[in-house]
Amino acid sequence: MDSFAESRKPLDNDISLADVRAQVRKLESDLHEKNVPLSGRIIHVCHYLPVTCSFSRRPRPSDIPSPPATPPAKASDIPPSPVEATHSDTALPAPRGTAPELPTSQWNVNVRYGHSAMVSGIDSLAGTHEQIFVGWTGDIESSSATPPPLAAPAASGPSDPPTTKVPASSLGEEDKKELETLLQGYKSRDELKDGKKIHYVPVWLDDKDAHGHYDGYCKQTLWPLFHYLLWQDVATEYASADAHWAPYEAVNAAFARRVAEVYRPGDLIWIHDYHLLLVPALLRQTLPDAAVGLFVHTPFPSSEVFRCLPRRKEILDGMLGANLICFQTYSYSRHFTSSCIRVCGYEVTARGGIDVQGHVSAIGYCPVGVDADRVAKDTLRPGIQPKLDALRALYEGKKIIVGRDKLDVVKGVVQKLRAFEKLLQDYPQWIGNVVLIQVTSPALTDSPKLERQVSELVAHINGEYGSLDFIPVHHYHQTIKKDEFYALLSVADLGVITPLRDGMNTTSMEFVIAQERSKKSPLILSEFMGISSNMADALQINPWNLSEVAAAMHRGLTMPDDEKLRRHQQLYKTVTTHTSHTWAAILAKKLLERLGSQNMARQTPFIPKGDLERHYLKAKKRLFLFDYDGTLAPIVKVPSAAIPSKDTLEALEALTADPKNVVYIISGRDQEFLEQHLGHIKGLGMSAEHGGFIREPGAAAWSNFTKSLDMSWMSEVLEIFKYYTERTTGSHIEVKKSSITWHYRSADPEWGLFQCHQCQDLLENNLARKRPIEVLVGKKNLEVRPLAVNKGEIVKRILYFNPDAEFVFCAGDDKTDEDMFRALLLFPQGATSARLDPPLSVTLLAGSKDEADQLPPVDLALEREAVFTTAVGHSSKRTLAVWHVTVPEEVVEHMLHLVRAADEDGGSSNL
Repeated sequence: MDSFAESRKPLDNDISLADVRAQVRKLESDLHEKNVPLSGRIIHVCHYLPVTCSFSRRPRPSDIPSPPATPPAKASDIPPSPVEATHSDTALPAPRGTAPELPTSQWNVNVRYGHSAMVSGIDSLAGTHEQIFVGWTGDIESSSATPPPLAAPAASGPSDPPTTKVPASSLGEEDKKELETLLQGYKSRDELKDGKKIHYVPVWLDDKDAHGHYDGYCKQTLWPLFHYLLWQDVATEYASADAHWAPYEAVNAAFARRVAEVYRPGDLIWIHDYHLLLVPALLRQTLPDAAVGLFVHTPFPSSEVFRCLPRRKEILDGMLGANLICFQTYSYSRHFTSSCIRVCGYEVTARGGIDVQGHVSAIGYCPVGVDADRVAKDTLRPGIQPKLDALRALYEGKKIIVGRDKLDVVKGVVQKLRAFEKLLQDYPQWIGNVVLIQVTSPALTDSPKLERQVSELVAHINGEYGSLDFIPVHHYHQTIKKDEFYALLSVADLGVITPLRDGMNTTSMEFVIAQERSKKSPLILSEFMGISSNMADALQINPWNLSEVAAAMHRGLTMPDDEKLRRHQQLYKTVTTHTSHTWAAILAKKLLERLGSQNMARQTPFIPKGDLERHYLKAKKRLFLFDYDGTLAPIVKVPSAAIPSKDTLEALEALTADPKNVVYIISGRDQEFLEQHLGHIKGLGMSAEHGGFIREPGAAAWSNFTKSLDMSWMSEVLEIFKYYTERTTGSHIEVKKSSITWHYRSADPEWGLFQCHQCQDLLENNLARKRPIEVLVGKKNLEVRPLAVNKGEIVKRILYFNPDAEFVFCAGDDKTDEDMFRALLLFPQGATSARLDPPLSVTLLAGSKDEADQLPPVDLALEREAVFTTAVGHSSKRTLAVWHVTVPEEVVEHMLHLVRAADEDGGSSNL
């Protein structure tokens, strides 16, 4: 998949929650039939638990002062005793959203407000799956007298009395265990009555790390970057993007450890948002077989912005530990893919996934919605109608424009006010006939400069266009109550939501639902919102273009009723179809689909060092067959820089020094490179150009397998490669004796990949049909070679001339090495012995056709268990190899281990 031929599927407005859940059940049934383990549980990993915790330490005997006696306490200061709390006739029933009664508990648990769409989606999954909600407790509040757990929950807000914080370090293990026990019985008010259990698991963080992570790296570095701001734009000029990296790493590691503690085989894991971008890779290390999804709720910037981040590679590698990475919109997913290609140099698979050493992360998108049923019920609250009537009376005869945003630099409040001023300037008929009611709730971080700017702009507009009996802008900087909020949405003649950059904006969807029972008023949305691509029937604008926004306001205020109704009906259908419940079910479905894909169906196990050593020591003759690039040396941007390390040379020299070992390097490199870097090792066999040439151990001359083949095709391929080289800056051609390769590692990665696909298509559909050649797509290259020459043929030749070998270790990392692994599939199903006919690599070098025909088949001394085919890369890499290691260094480490084991054995074993 490339950005020059991309497609985007529109949202399906006919999908239903029941349909998605039916698809989930079908997928689970299919996976059970394939013996894929499923536990029926989903682990959601979020920054915060959906509860707030307050703590008041229970008095201990040691805390009671000695005489003189303390003055008697007031009755009101004494909490009810367990007996009184249980038997009092005046005891109130426990409200929904609180924990069960624990009269002597030191903890009090209340509902945490915020992220309602995500939490309601997770709650809805309780209808089909047991769930574990893993998150930080947040700052733990303390008060002089904590109310008992039965007290009604109160949302924390600006009007709440100030509370002190309890340092996490002051809590003992018993205190933590007590909260965990309390949370076991907690049931939120939105949980399904007959649903499956939701377990709440707290992550305990050091206070310094917790705030360095959230207030530091998340809010000062990642959040601005993901909204197209750099850290110095929201902090001081001396701000450092790396100042809080250490706590970000520490907190992500703490979350990964906590998830590993509660994980069971078959669990699905969903990690939410930018606070935890390192967790997928950390889980991949500890739980390599786990199905891990990552959902990014924020926007994701273009690669040109993202590459400014100093820790860009660490962040991308952390995210790519997931099997599936989901975003709000298609464009965000494309930005992420482009960043992986351009920043890290990773390749895109044919299905659009990102390949990292064989582990493929699928990329998708799925917009979050709101809990439409819950919002619709909230609009019927009895307190709304009186406020609605009051607003109508207050602004009788005037059109009402409504906006509600956080007072944040990216929410576009300043641009909205300027656009409203432009409306009054360009369309003076609205002066005295329209008002803007703008509510700004306090942001997570105070911005006095922005508050002052908004206040001054409001005063300017009111002074310029207002009068004694008309105030055009009514600005309320406060958190308004739910009844006031829905009354405001319902009374509006026009909703205006114009952030400069935003992911999902719930206000836009709540506006549509509130308008269903009132005016069906139109909605103006910024095109820079993630949700805007799904709400095509809103009036979409560029918030920076003040004239365009003013014209859209005028159009919305004068829109005919039939057009209002048509647009509203389409928006309402979208909002009530793509809800938070549907979103959560689709996430479960997508991860199950990924679990059933070929890439995850077979996990190649890590090579067992003990079995390898046992078969090595037992064998009288051993074969070692190594690829070079990516196996003995890491892949580098400049091929000439891939020189063998000191450990690699030491291991090869030690292996070849043992007369029982036959060691070959089977590489795509040419003869000159292999001789320059490895030619000094006595007894080392080498094959160059993917099997085109071979030099036997101890020999000085190379044998050419292509001398009897028709190689006239090379000139035709060279012309085609020249054509693409001229059109792809940074690409070059490498002409070898038996093959020809087009490299584009230094070209623009996306353009290079696109050109590679075009060139491959031309070669396969034209030249390859007429000539005995095959086209191979490698790592940032395209190679054409003869059909009769490949690494597998060389392996067969080595086996043919060494039939008495009792041990084979073969390692490689890319597609060309699969030919070697295929050649070593010697044992048919159930067979215990193997016979090998004369391979083409033997008959090609025979003196004549008669001599080739007289070559006999040979019986091999190998046992199935003594063949160790090993792929270098991730365990989920699709390969014919039986075993895997992760990086080239581990290949070298295993070689050195075998050498040391043989030295320690001292030749005393019964070889």
